[in-house]
Amino acid sequence: MILSLLILNKAGGLVYHRDFSNTFTKLSSNDYLVLAGTFHGVHAITARLSPFGPSSGGTPSSGLEVMESEHFRMQCFQTLTGTKFLLFTEPQQPNVDVILRRIYELYADYVMKNPFYQIEMPIRCEAFDRHLMAYIKPKQ
Repeated sequence: MILSLLILNKAGGLVYHRDFSNTFTKLSSNDYLVLAGTFHGVHAITARLSPFGPSSGGTPSSGLEVMESEHFRMQCFQTLTGTKFLLFTEPQQPNVDVILRRIYELYADYVMKNPFYQIEMPIRCEAFDRHLMAYIKPKQ
């Protein structure tokens, strides 16, 4: 079951949030903003902690990608532009990376191609919401 989706801009600001399940603990709007900012900082720190990086001839670390607990799994997909997609699912949810890539495709098709959307600003796009819900609901 997919629980929640957060989209963070490259500065770590929360630009989109959607809950898909009533079983996930509801947080206040302020809590979601704090969660987004905290994750952005932790992601940046973990990207620098890798012993393999450009200075050692390796590829740069992408930072924190998956965090699991007994109650949920959080997976992050970061785009080349720095936008981060955080998907919260049940721990046993299969193919989370495939789901995240499809959500990114929907974002690219319905948000980034929207002439009224301003980059790095909150996402208010009815077509994105509609297609996202149509994609997520069958997986519930």
